[in-house]
Amino acid sequence: MLLHLQISKKYGPVCTVYFGLRPTVVVTGYEALKEVFTDCGDAFLNRGAMPVFDRLFKYGGLSYVNGDPWKQLRQFSLQTLKDFGMGKKSLEDPILEEAHHIVEHFRSLNKEPVEPSTTLICASSNILANILMGSRYDYNNKKWLEILQKSHEAFHIHSSVWGQLYDMYPSIMQYIPGPHQRMFVLLQDLKEMVRESIKNHKDTLDPACPRDYIDCFLIRMEQEKHNPSTHFSMKNFYTTAISLFVAGTETVSTTVRHGLLLLLKHPNVKLKVQEEIDQVIGRLRAPGSQDRESMPYTDAVIHEIHRYADVLPMNLPHEVCIPLRTLSFTFWKGTDVLAPLSFVLRDPKYFPEPFTFTPERFLDENGRLKKNEAFLVFSAGKRMCLGDGLARQEIFLTLTTLLQNFDISSPVDFKELDISPQMVGFSNFPRPFKISFVSRRL
Repeated sequence: MLLHLQISKKYGPVCTVYFGLRPTVVVTGYEALKEVFTDCGDAFLNRGAMPVFDRLFKYGGLSYVNGDPWKQLRQFSLQTLKDFGMGKKSLEDPILEEAHHIVEHFRSLNKEPVEPSTTLICASSNILANILMGSRYDYNNKKWLEILQKSHEAFHIHSSVWGQLYDMYPSIMQYIPGPHQRMFVLLQDLKEMVRESIKNHKDTLDPACPRDYIDCFLIRMEQEKHNPSTHFSMKNFYTTAISLFVAGTETVSTTVRHGLLLLLKHPNVKLKVQEEIDQVIGRLRAPGSQDRESMPYTDAVIHEIHRYADVLPMNLPHEVCIPLRTLSFTFWKGTDVLAPLSFVLRDPKYFPEPFTFTPERFLDENGRLKKNEAFLVFSAGKRMCLGDGLARQEIFLTLTTLLQNFDISSPVDFKELDISPQMVGFSNFPRPFKISFVSRRL
């Protein structure tokens, strides 16, 4: 990332960088990203080359197809997820139910310091499993925990040097032994679990009463079974379900872990959030999505957690599908375009002192939430993150529920906590840390 920053300072907001043998146009800064993905978005709708994911998902599924298949799958997925409550109050119940399980689990530890990643990954996965498959798994389910741990490890490897080398030199790296080869093995159990879930849904399907995303896709497949050009195929079904599950689980749980670490590092911020929780929600009822409008400081803290954590710093690559000239640069059809989100979220023009954790940057002089046009943690344009509404709702309800019920502390002095990311690659992960959850007195 530092290399890209140096290149952008020398050559401007648009330049060509070679990732291995593949030329990629790198677009840096908010203005350039907006011009490319929003103002000229139709020319950049295709997904760019992603060799790791291409091998994992065989060029199928919502996140990796282009053209009409992408349009139909996205429209269907977006509408189906909305029907099951994404971004609406109706999705609060499963999120709050999961938050209740998190609280009970951490309370059972009797203040013992714990590394929270496994629990938070499991909790986040349960919300996705509920929407996609109508399932929920206990935090002590060894088989499920093993599947999640393998999926998490695959995500880590992809963010490592080995994963990045594979994306740059796939024709060579696919034959070279190393940790990167495990990425394609670690997800086999998850793939098998999704395959079994689809089979079970087929056996129990009631077309008049769909239970979840899988049921809805099966119904659509049946409706289009005589259409030879349908994009609602088993291949697209299978890979879409897996990619939605993995992406939603990892990004949300990673953001919550970043948030807890940042609150440990800044106890004064944590106390202000708890004061606002006590004033607006109290201790006797569960938080609700509607509370967010009355909690500007908490909302600002969550915005700053998103910005500072920068969970997907490189963004996903796009490909030019219509040649055009913009930003004084000609984009030829078939060219890969990368617009790293880090350059936007850490742009001092929009975020002064970008490497400091400052929630107040999202508040105006009256203490109300202040919007910032460069706050693009879910990217921009028609191909931005499909589940941004779910992610925002889940993170708000999870963090407020935890801070409503617990004081948090670390066995390490907060001044010694290292909040710099463990990896800077495809994803930024917080460094491992331990945290104690101590029940707050009424």
